[in-house]
Amino acid sequence: MKKARIILPVFLLLAGLVMAQRFGGRRFGGFGGGGYGGGGEGGNIPENVHTAREVPSHSTDTPVWTNPAGFAKDVFTFVRVRRQRGNGPGGSWTTDTPDSDLNLSYRLQQMTSMKVSPDGWYLKLTDKELADYPFIYMVEPGSLYLTEEEVVALRKYLLNGGFLMLDDFWGDSEWANAAHVLKQVFPERSFAELPLDHPIYHCVFQINSKGQVPNYRQGEASQYDGVTWEPFHDGDVRTVHHRVIYDDKGRIMVIATHNTDNGDGWEREGENHYYFENFSEKIAYPLGINIIFYAMSH
Repeated sequence: MKKARIILPVFLLLAGLVMAQRFGGRRFGGFGGGGYGGGGEGGNIPENVHTAREVPSHSTDTPVWTNPAGFAKDVFTFVRVRRQRGNGPGGSWTTDTPDSDLNLSYRLQQMTSMKVSPDGWYLKLTDKELADYPFIYMVEPGSLYLTEEEVVALRKYLLNGGFLMLDDFWGDSEWANAAHVLKQVFPERSFAELPLDHPIYHCVFQINSKGQVPNYRQGEASQYDGVTWEPFHDGDVRTVHHRVIYDDKGRIMVIATHNTDNGDGWEREGENHYYFENFSEKIAYPLGINIIFYAMSH
C-alpha cells in the first residue's frame, strides 16, 4: 500500500458482544445523517458526495462519535467502492448505505480498541486515494462490472496489500458474475472455500459456523417460518459460502460472503428485536469485525 498499515492494538475490550440495542429512533447518544436530501436503499448518490456521513439515514438513524485530537488520520476508515452497475443480476453499489457503513464502524470502535473514522468514504477503484485505505467493501457483486482501467487498479491495489470484501449476493447467477469479474482481475487465481479453522474465525470473536443473515423483512418473518434465505434466485440459496482469493504468501486478498446479507445485519440492527438478537448480534457483527481485524493485521 502507498501508506503504511495502521498498527492496531485491537483486542477485545469486552468478553462478549454486549451491545446497546435501539429500536425506532435515537441511539448511541446522538444523531447522524444530514447531507443532500433523499437517500434510501439503492438510491442515487451524487458524485460530489464522498462520505456516508453526508447521506441521510434510511433506517433508525446513524451513530455519532468523535476521536481524540491527533487521531483524525490515524484511524480505520470503512471504504465502500463506488462503481457502475453491469447487466448481471444484483443491485446497486449504494445498497444499505449509509447505515450499514456507519453502524459497523461504530461497533468496531465500541467493541475493540480501534480508532475508527465516524464518516466512512465512497471511492472509485481508480481514485488515487484508494491506496491509503487497506480495506474496501463492495456490495451486490451480482451486478459487478469493471472497466479495463478498474481491473488493473484493483489488481494493483490487492497485490500491494489491500483487502476486498464482497457481500450480499445470492444464487448461482450472481455468484457466476462476481467470479467472472474477479477472474478478469486475477486470471491465474480462483476462489477457494475458507475452512472454519482459519484464524479469521477466531481472531476476535469465536465463530463456529457460517451463519446466514437474511434481508430484514425475510429475517423478521423467519421467526415464524424459519426461512432465512432469499428464494427468488436461481440455484442453491440456502448454503452460505465464505470464499477467498489468496496471494502467493497465503494472505487473503478477497473474501466473498455469498448467500448472506451482512450489510442488512449492520444497517437494520435497530428495527426489530428478533432480527437484532438473531442476525445482527450473533452473525453479521462478529463476522464483520473479525474480517476487518484480520485485514488490518495481516
